[in-house]
Amino acid sequence: MFHFGGMKPEQTLPNDLRVRARGALSNAAGRFEAYGVAYEAEDPVEAARVLRTQVTTERPRRVITYNRSPDLPFDRSINPYRGCEHGCIYCFARPSHAYLGLSPGLDFETRLIARPEAPARLEAELRARSYKIAPMAIGTNTDPYQPIEAEFGITRACLEVLQRFNHPVAVITKGALIERDLDILGDMAARGLARVGISITTLDEVLARRLEPRAPSPVRRLEIIRRLSEVGVPVRLMVSPVVPGLTDPEIEAILAAGREAGAGAASWIMLRLPREVSPLFQEWLAAQYPDRARKVMNRLREMHGGQEYSAEWHRRMRGEGVHARMIARRFDLAARRLGLDQAQAVLRTDLFEVPLARGDQLSLF
Repeated sequence: MFHFGGMKPEQTLPNDLRVRARGALSNAAGRFEAYGVAYEAEDPVEAARVLRTQVTTERPRRVITYNRSPDLPFDRSINPYRGCEHGCIYCFARPSHAYLGLSPGLDFETRLIARPEAPARLEAELRARSYKIAPMAIGTNTDPYQPIEAEFGITRACLEVLQRFNHPVAVITKGALIERDLDILGDMAARGLARVGISITTLDEVLARRLEPRAPSPVRRLEIIRRLSEVGVPVRLMVSPVVPGLTDPEIEAILAAGREAGAGAASWIMLRLPREVSPLFQEWLAAQYPDRARKVMNRLREMHGGQEYSAEWHRRMRGEGVHARMIARRFDLAARRLGLDQAQAVLRTDLFEVPLARGDQLSLF
């Protein structure tokens, strides 16, 4: 039985559905939906069904997204997928699923959308006479190397386009599948056209499995950094997000481990809880770490003027107040001691060249 209307988190899933290795604990309707679906408790069923990942495809009209955010180091990005099977409970991109009529909860990590035509669209946009070269970011919303990339290969195809155009690219991921593309990234990095950011939230295997249920383990991510560094790809260790009262004691240890693995620079971002992410994270926190839930949320509110999150420019990534300054100071000291406080080399834009398309003729001059 189900009915429409307001509901408790535990009512958003059918009684016979079993959820395994997922981040969110519920699946409430997105903020744009007029109604939600609530399920009534029933007697246990004999044959339970497991929640599986579903993938559909879309044809994007445009693939390059531009932003004017003053606190972001890039002005354009491409995202091969919508939703992310890694299931990180803290993911700030979860609210974007509401634009698709889907839940930022379990739908975000189980109802994914692939964009197989993204590489072709990317090439068309790069060929436009109006296009102005600047570094491209990949993975700024959802992870470009989540598990379904093994089947679709959209990220690799996009990199191949960028490689042909000598277009600079910065990749952000925590996915081990990036090692498949060391040939492309190594070649581009040798010409000053590529760098990668690898995020590590915690070194605690148990906590990592709860926070990021389908992402590679911390040890595996350190190996990714090592492999990238070995082929000459500049790697930035991203201590992100820092969860006050839960992961912040590990800042120095994460930085030391990343430096040993070969990272050449580091950055950090405070936990962000925009829109639906806040109730989803608090639900998870109460279930997984009830003894720390109040402390974590109180710390966050202190950093955002009493709110759970503030989207104000230049403060949303770090917060403010005593605890925010203390975390920033600890990070700065550790990064300086380890030599991770150096700015990475600027990616080259002078090599950009539009290659001949099929049917084009070479100039006589």
